[in-house]
Amino acid sequence: MFGTSIKPRFAWLNILPVKVFSTIPLVLHQVRGARTVLLSIFLAITTSACSMFGVEPVAEPNFDVVPKEQAVEADNYEAVPVVDKTPAPLVAPATVAEAEAEYLLGQGDEIAIQVFDEPDLTMTTQVSASGVINYSYLGDITVANKTAQQIERDITALLQNGYLVNPSVNVSITEFRPFFINGEVRSPGGYPYQPGLTLDKAIALAGGLTDRASERKMFIIKAVGNDQEQERAKMQTKIAPGDIITIKEGFL
Repeated sequence: MFGTSIKPRFAWLNILPVKVFSTIPLVLHQVRGARTVLLSIFLAITTSACSMFGVEPVAEPNFDVVPKEQAVEADNYEAVPVVDKTPAPLVAPATVAEAEAEYLLGQGDEIAIQVFDEPDLTMTTQVSASGVINYSYLGDITVANKTAQQIERDITALLQNGYLVNPSVNVSITEFRPFFINGEVRSPGGYPYQPGLTLDKAIALAGGLTDRASERKMFIIKAVGNDQEQERAKMQTKIAPGDIITIKEGFL
């Protein structure tokens, strides 16, 4: 029993010929070579199919290379200004405030009179043909050819004379009497006056000139005074309430 030698567990490997082990690296090399051959065949078939159907293989874009003819120096670019498309008012707000402070009231103008904490003395009224308004407790008050601030002072002084101790009066213009434009404009008629209005803005309110209009034959009949003769006007001529504008036709 003790004389018997113990054989190793993998003693059976000794039975295999040595040549078997020597051929294993060669087999592995051939397998790798076969994979390379198959990959080459697949690529060749793909390329042939693309050529047959007119499809060109897509190459990866190269962002680092710019064709010389497309290369543009940065200095050649110009900043594009941002255009504000918001329609501009016909008259700037500052111009409106200044013109309204100097505006002389006349027939057809509508004003609002407010007296603080006195609802019975708050009213909206229109200037009559005689240039007066009828006001509570005070009767007829002449307002024609006066500014809103002048009327405030007049009413304040009248109310202090036996009615109120320290009245707070505010007078504002709610609607201006219209001006009129006729002739070669697209929408002739009467339009509400706007402080600071000029002839070009009046034409814009009337829809613009027609194709037959002549900018050299534009006339205004002023509402102020008794003179009703036509005056030749330009685009920047100031328009007053009650003015009558006539745009005549030009001859080709």
